[in-house]
Amino acid sequence: MLTAASAVTGLILPTGMAIAQAAPAVSSPAQSGNAGHYRFRVGDISATVLSDGLIGGPPRVYASDAPEAELQEVLRRTFLPTDRLTLNLNTLLIETNGRRILLEAGAGQTMGPQGGRIFDNLAAIGLRPEDIDVVVVSHTHPDHVGNLRTADGGKAFPRATIFAPRADWNFFVRNDPDLSYMPVPEDFRRNFAAAIKRSVEPVTNGIELYEAGAEIVPGLTTLPAFGHTPGMANFFVQSGGDQLLLTADLAYHPIVNVDRPWTPGPDRDKDTALASRRRIFDMAAADRLLVLGFHYPFPGLGRILKTDTAYAWVPVNWQF
Repeated sequence: MLTAASAVTGLILPTGMAIAQAAPAVSSPAQSGNAGHYRFRVGDISATVLSDGLIGGPPRVYASDAPEAELQEVLRRTFLPTDRLTLNLNTLLIETNGRRILLEAGAGQTMGPQGGRIFDNLAAIGLRPEDIDVVVVSHTHPDHVGNLRTADGGKAFPRATIFAPRADWNFFVRNDPDLSYMPVPEDFRRNFAAAIKRSVEPVTNGIELYEAGAEIVPGLTTLPAFGHTPGMANFFVQSGGDQLLLTADLAYHPIVNVDRPWTPGPDRDKDTALASRRRIFDMAAADRLLVLGFHYPFPGLGRILKTDTAYAWVPVNWQF
Protein backbone atom coordinates (compact mmCIF):
# COMPACT_ATOMS: atom_id res chain seq x y z
CA MET A 1 0.00 0.00 0.00
CA LEU A 2 1.24 3.49 -0.77
CA THR A 3 1.93 5.82 2.09
CA ALA A 4 2.08 9.59 1.78
CA ALA A 5 5.48 11.23 1.67
CA SER A 6 6.33 13.15 4.82
CA ALA A 7 5.74 16.54 3.21
CA VAL A 8 2.49 15.57 1.53
CA THR A 9 -1.01 15.38 2.94
CA GLY A 10 -3.27 13.30 0.74
CA LEU A 11 -5.91 10.67 0.32
CA ILE A 12 -4.78 7.04 0.16
CA LEU A 13 -7.35 4.51 -0.95
CA PRO A 14 -7.18 0.94 0.38
CA THR A 15 -6.21 -0.31 -3.07
CA GLY A 16 -3.30 2.07 -3.41
CA MET A 17 -4.70 4.95 -5.47
CA ALA A 18 -3.43 8.17 -4.00
CA ILE A 19 -3.92 11.85 -4.52
CA ALA A 20 -1.93 14.36 -2.57
CA GLN A 21 -2.43 18.05 -2.00
CA ALA A 22 1.11 19.31 -2.43
CA ALA A 23 3.78 19.01 -5.08
CA PRO A 24 7.29 17.69 -4.40
CA ALA A 25 10.20 19.95 -3.55
CA VAL A 26 12.05 19.27 -6.80
CA SER A 27 12.84 15.60 -6.98
CA SER A 28 12.22 12.33 -5.20
CA PRO A 29 14.84 9.88 -4.01
CA ALA A 30 16.43 7.84 -6.77
CA GLN A 31 15.47 4.20 -6.89
CA SER A 32 17.68 1.23 -7.82
CA GLY A 33 19.83 1.81 -10.87
CA ASN A 34 17.36 1.22 -13.66
CA ALA A 35 17.17 3.75 -16.45
CA GLY A 36 14.51 6.42 -16.17
CA HIS A 37 15.25 7.92 -19.58
CA TYR A 38 15.17 6.52 -23.09
CA ARG A 39 16.63 8.29 -26.13
CA PHE A 40 15.56 7.97 -29.76
CA ARG A 41 15.12 10.20 -32.79
CA VAL A 42 12.23 11.44 -34.90
CA GLY A 43 14.02 12.50 -38.05
CA ASP A 44 16.22 15.45 -37.08
CA ILE A 45 14.50 15.82 -33.71
CA SER A 46 16.22 14.39 -30.66
CA ALA A 47 13.66 12.78 -28.33
CA THR A 48 13.98 11.42 -24.80
CA VAL A 49 11.29 9.71 -22.75
CA LEU A 50 11.71 10.89 -19.15
CA SER A 51 9.93 8.87 -16.49
CA ASP A 52 8.21 10.79 -13.73
CA GLY A 53 7.59 7.56 -11.85
CA LEU A 54 4.37 5.65 -11.18
CA ILE A 55 0.78 6.06 -10.09
CA GLY A 56 -2.05 3.53 -10.00
CA GLY A 57 -5.31 2.38 -8.58
CA PRO A 58 -8.05 -0.25 -8.73
CA PRO A 59 -8.26 -1.88 -12.18
CA ARG A 60 -12.00 -1.21 -12.21
CA VAL A 61 -11.30 2.56 -12.38
CA TYR A 62 -9.51 2.12 -15.71
CA ALA A 63 -11.84 -0.53 -17.16
CA SER A 64 -15.21 0.70 -15.94
CA ASP A 65 -17.42 -1.46 -18.15
CA ALA A 66 -15.42 -4.70 -18.03
CA PRO A 67 -17.25 -7.77 -16.73
CA GLU A 68 -15.63 -8.40 -13.35
CA ALA A 69 -14.78 -12.06 -13.93
CA GLU A 70 -13.32 -11.30 -17.36
CA LEU A 71 -11.29 -8.39 -16.01
CA GLN A 72 -9.82 -10.54 -13.26
CA GLU A 73 -8.99 -13.32 -15.72
CA VAL A 74 -7.31 -10.94 -18.17
CA LEU A 75 -5.16 -9.48 -15.40
CA ARG A 76 -4.15 -12.93 -14.17
CA ARG A 77 -3.32 -14.17 -17.69
CA THR A 78 -1.10 -11.15 -18.30
CA PHE A 79 0.70 -11.55 -14.95
CA LEU A 80 -0.72 -8.34 -13.48
CA PRO A 81 -2.06 -7.90 -9.95
CA THR A 82 -5.82 -8.19 -9.75
CA ASP A 83 -6.23 -5.51 -7.07
CA ARG A 84 -4.11 -2.66 -8.44
CA LEU A 85 -3.14 -1.47 -11.90
CA THR A 86 0.21 0.34 -12.03
CA LEU A 87 0.51 3.21 -14.51
CA ASN A 88 3.73 4.82 -15.70
CA LEU A 89 4.26 8.55 -16.21
CA ASN A 90 6.10 8.92 -19.53
CA THR A 91 6.90 12.54 -20.34
CA LEU A 92 8.76 13.37 -23.54
CA LEU A 93 11.55 15.87 -24.11
CA ILE A 94 12.13 16.93 -27.70
CA GLU A 95 15.01 19.12 -28.82
CA THR A 96 14.48 20.97 -32.07
CA ASN A 97 15.66 24.26 -33.57
CA GLY A 98 17.68 25.04 -30.46
CA ARG A 99 14.72 24.66 -28.08
CA ARG A 100 13.98 22.05 -25.44
CA ILE A 101 10.28 21.24 -25.28
CA LEU A 102 8.74 19.03 -22.60
CA LEU A 103 5.49 17.29 -23.50
CA GLU A 104 3.56 16.73 -20.25
CA ALA A 105 4.88 18.05 -16.94
CA GLY A 106 4.18 14.86 -14.99
CA ALA A 107 2.51 14.29 -11.64
CA GLY A 108 5.06 15.22 -9.04
CA GLN A 109 3.61 13.74 -5.87
CA THR A 110 0.10 15.06 -6.42
CA MET A 111 -1.09 11.48 -6.92
CA GLY A 112 1.20 9.58 -4.59
CA PRO A 113 4.82 9.40 -3.46
CA GLN A 114 6.11 7.42 -6.44
CA GLY A 115 5.90 10.40 -8.78
CA GLY A 116 8.19 13.38 -9.16
CA ARG A 117 11.19 11.57 -10.66
CA ILE A 118 11.44 13.67 -13.80
CA PHE A 119 13.95 16.01 -12.17
CA ASP A 120 16.35 13.20 -11.32
CA ASN A 121 15.98 11.90 -14.86
CA LEU A 122 16.65 15.33 -16.35
CA ALA A 123 19.81 15.48 -14.25
CA ALA A 124 20.81 12.03 -15.51
CA ILE A 125 20.97 13.43 -19.06
CA GLY A 126 22.81 16.55 -17.94
CA LEU A 127 19.91 19.01 -17.81
CA ARG A 128 18.27 21.19 -15.17
CA PRO A 129 14.69 22.49 -15.01
CA GLU A 130 16.08 25.87 -16.07
CA ASP A 131 17.11 24.32 -19.38
CA ILE A 132 13.50 23.68 -20.48
CA ASP A 133 12.15 26.34 -22.86
CA VAL A 134 8.56 25.13 -23.36
CA VAL A 135 6.19 22.79 -21.51
CA VAL A 136 3.04 21.64 -23.29
CA VAL A 137 0.37 19.69 -21.42
CA SER A 138 -2.30 17.63 -23.17
CA HIS A 139 -4.86 18.28 -20.42
CA THR A 140 -4.86 19.61 -16.89
CA HIS A 141 -5.31 16.50 -14.73
CA PRO A 142 -2.87 16.47 -11.78
CA ASP A 143 -0.65 13.73 -13.23
CA HIS A 144 0.02 15.99 -16.22
CA VAL A 145 0.50 19.33 -14.42
CA GLY A 146 1.68 18.38 -10.92
CA ASN A 147 5.35 19.14 -11.56
CA LEU A 148 4.65 22.74 -12.61
CA ARG A 149 4.87 23.83 -8.96
CA THR A 150 7.63 23.36 -6.42
CA ALA A 151 6.79 22.70 -2.78
CA ASP A 152 7.50 26.34 -1.90
CA GLY A 153 5.06 27.56 -4.55
CA GLY A 154 7.54 28.53 -7.24
CA LYS A 155 7.81 27.65 -10.90
CA ALA A 156 9.47 24.27 -11.29
CA PHE A 157 10.53 25.17 -14.85
CA PRO A 158 11.41 28.84 -14.27
CA ARG A 159 12.27 29.80 -17.86
CA ALA A 160 9.63 27.78 -19.66
CA THR A 161 6.57 29.03 -21.48
CA ILE A 162 3.65 26.80 -20.46
CA PHE A 163 0.96 25.77 -22.97
CA ALA A 164 -2.38 24.24 -21.90
CA PRO A 165 -5.65 23.56 -23.77
CA ARG A 166 -8.10 26.44 -23.38
CA ALA A 167 -11.18 24.26 -22.80
CA ASP A 168 -9.48 22.42 -19.93
CA TRP A 169 -8.25 25.66 -18.39
CA ASN A 170 -11.79 27.05 -18.46
CA PHE A 171 -13.31 23.88 -16.98
CA PHE A 172 -10.77 22.92 -14.31
CA VAL A 173 -8.98 26.14 -13.39
CA ARG A 174 -11.34 29.05 -13.95
CA ASN A 175 -14.34 27.24 -12.50
CA ASP A 176 -15.19 24.69 -9.83
CA PRO A 177 -15.43 21.54 -11.96
CA ASP A 178 -18.18 18.99 -11.53
CA LEU A 179 -16.24 15.72 -11.18
CA SER A 180 -19.21 13.55 -10.26
CA TYR A 181 -18.49 11.41 -13.34
CA MET A 182 -15.26 10.10 -11.83
CA PRO A 183 -15.65 6.60 -10.26
CA VAL A 184 -13.80 7.52 -7.06
CA PRO A 185 -14.86 8.69 -3.57
CA GLU A 186 -16.03 12.28 -3.16
CA ASP A 187 -13.05 13.31 -1.02
CA PHE A 188 -10.73 12.05 -3.76
CA ARG A 189 -12.59 14.23 -6.28
CA ARG A 190 -12.24 17.30 -4.06
CA ASN A 191 -8.51 16.73 -3.60
CA PHE A 192 -8.14 16.04 -7.33
CA ALA A 193 -9.69 19.40 -8.22
CA ALA A 194 -7.64 21.21 -5.57
CA ALA A 195 -4.44 19.58 -6.83
CA ILE A 196 -5.04 20.97 -10.31
CA LYS A 197 -5.54 24.54 -9.12
CA ARG A 198 -2.58 24.35 -6.74
CA SER A 199 -0.27 22.89 -9.39
CA VAL A 200 -0.93 25.62 -11.95
CA GLU A 201 -0.90 28.60 -9.56
CA PRO A 202 2.71 29.59 -10.35
CA VAL A 203 2.09 29.64 -14.12
CA THR A 204 -1.33 31.30 -14.25
CA ASN A 205 0.21 34.60 -15.30
CA GLY A 206 1.70 34.11 -18.73
CA ILE A 207 -0.03 30.82 -19.52
CA GLU A 208 -0.44 30.22 -23.26
CA LEU A 209 -3.82 28.65 -24.01
CA TYR A 210 -4.20 26.71 -27.23
CA GLU A 211 -7.00 25.17 -29.23
CA ALA A 212 -6.45 21.54 -30.17
CA GLY A 213 -5.29 21.49 -33.77
CA ALA A 214 -2.81 24.31 -33.26
CA GLU A 215 0.88 24.03 -34.13
CA ILE A 216 2.99 24.84 -31.05
CA VAL A 217 6.35 24.99 -32.84
CA PRO A 218 7.40 23.73 -36.27
CA GLY A 219 7.27 19.93 -36.12
CA LEU A 220 4.88 19.80 -33.13
CA THR A 221 1.14 19.87 -33.76
CA THR A 222 -1.75 19.26 -31.38
CA LEU A 223 -4.63 16.98 -32.38
CA PRO A 224 -8.18 17.12 -30.95
CA ALA A 225 -8.78 14.16 -28.64
CA PHE A 226 -11.79 15.36 -26.68
CA GLY A 227 -13.83 13.32 -24.23
CA HIS A 228 -11.43 12.37 -21.48
CA THR A 229 -11.51 16.08 -20.63
CA PRO A 230 -13.19 18.97 -22.47
CA GLY A 231 -10.01 20.00 -24.26
CA MET A 232 -7.58 17.08 -24.23
CA ALA A 233 -5.14 17.06 -27.13
CA ASN A 234 -2.79 14.50 -28.56
CA PHE A 235 0.60 15.49 -29.91
CA PHE A 236 2.01 14.81 -33.36
CA VAL A 237 5.76 15.17 -33.84
CA GLN A 238 7.12 15.11 -37.38
CA SER A 239 10.54 15.58 -38.96
CA GLY A 240 11.19 14.58 -42.54
CA GLY A 241 9.47 11.26 -43.10
CA ASP A 242 9.49 10.28 -39.40
CA GLN A 243 6.41 10.70 -37.23
CA LEU A 244 5.49 10.16 -33.57
CA LEU A 245 2.03 10.24 -32.03
CA LEU A 246 1.58 10.90 -28.29
CA THR A 247 -1.84 9.68 -27.18
CA ALA A 248 -2.02 11.20 -23.67
CA ASP A 249 -4.92 9.52 -21.80
CA LEU A 250 -6.82 8.04 -24.73
CA ALA A 251 -5.96 4.78 -22.96
CA TYR A 252 -4.45 4.10 -19.56
CA HIS A 253 -2.99 0.63 -19.97
CA PRO A 254 -2.72 -1.37 -23.20
CA ILE A 255 -3.99 -4.55 -21.55
CA VAL A 256 -7.38 -3.06 -20.62
CA ASN A 257 -7.88 -0.17 -23.07
CA VAL A 258 -6.08 -1.22 -26.27
CA ASP A 259 -6.05 -5.01 -26.40
CA ARG A 260 -9.56 -4.89 -24.88
CA PRO A 261 -12.11 -2.18 -25.69
CA TRP A 262 -12.93 -1.32 -22.07
CA THR A 263 -13.81 2.23 -21.11
CA PRO A 264 -11.63 4.32 -18.77
CA GLY A 265 -13.74 5.46 -15.85
CA PRO A 266 -12.17 8.95 -15.65
CA ASP A 267 -13.40 9.84 -19.16
CA ARG A 268 -15.76 12.77 -18.63
CA ASP A 269 -17.73 12.27 -21.85
CA LYS A 270 -17.40 8.58 -22.54
CA ASP A 271 -19.07 8.59 -25.96
CA THR A 272 -16.88 11.43 -27.22
CA ALA A 273 -13.79 9.82 -25.70
CA LEU A 274 -14.62 6.52 -27.41
CA ALA A 275 -14.99 8.28 -30.76
CA SER A 276 -11.63 10.03 -30.25
CA ARG A 277 -9.96 6.77 -29.27
CA ARG A 278 -11.27 4.92 -32.33
CA ARG A 279 -10.45 7.77 -34.72
CA ILE A 280 -6.89 8.22 -33.50
CA PHE A 281 -6.14 4.51 -33.03
CA ASP A 282 -7.47 3.85 -36.55
CA MET A 283 -5.11 6.55 -37.88
CA ALA A 284 -2.18 5.13 -35.93
CA ALA A 285 -2.86 1.62 -37.22
CA ALA A 286 -3.45 2.66 -40.83
CA ASP A 287 -0.33 4.85 -40.98
CA ARG A 288 1.80 2.45 -38.90
CA LEU A 289 2.74 5.35 -36.62
CA LEU A 290 5.19 5.15 -33.77
CA VAL A 291 3.09 5.82 -30.66
CA LEU A 292 3.98 6.97 -27.15
CA GLY A 293 1.44 6.10 -24.44
CA PHE A 294 1.74 8.37 -21.40
CA HIS A 295 0.74 5.65 -18.92
CA TYR A 296 2.03 2.56 -20.77
CA PRO A 297 4.90 0.44 -19.41
CA PHE A 298 8.13 2.45 -19.77
CA PRO A 299 9.30 3.72 -22.19
CA GLY A 300 5.76 3.56 -23.58
CA LEU A 301 6.73 3.32 -27.26
CA GLY A 302 5.10 0.95 -29.71
CA ARG A 303 2.59 0.59 -32.49
CA ILE A 304 -1.12 -0.13 -32.70
CA LEU A 305 -2.60 -2.86 -34.87
CA LYS A 306 -6.27 -3.09 -35.83
CA THR A 307 -7.91 -6.42 -34.92
CA ASP A 308 -11.36 -7.90 -35.49
CA THR A 309 -12.57 -6.91 -32.02
CA ALA A 310 -10.41 -3.95 -30.97
CA TYR A 311 -6.73 -3.16 -31.34
CA ALA A 312 -3.42 -4.67 -30.27
CA TRP A 313 -0.42 -2.97 -28.70
CA VAL A 314 3.03 -3.97 -29.99
CA PRO A 315 5.94 -2.50 -27.98
CA VAL A 316 8.99 -1.43 -29.96
CA ASN A 317 12.28 -3.26 -29.59
CA TRP A 318 14.62 -1.56 -27.13
CA GLN A 319 17.37 0.46 -28.85
CA PHE A 320 20.79 0.86 -27.24
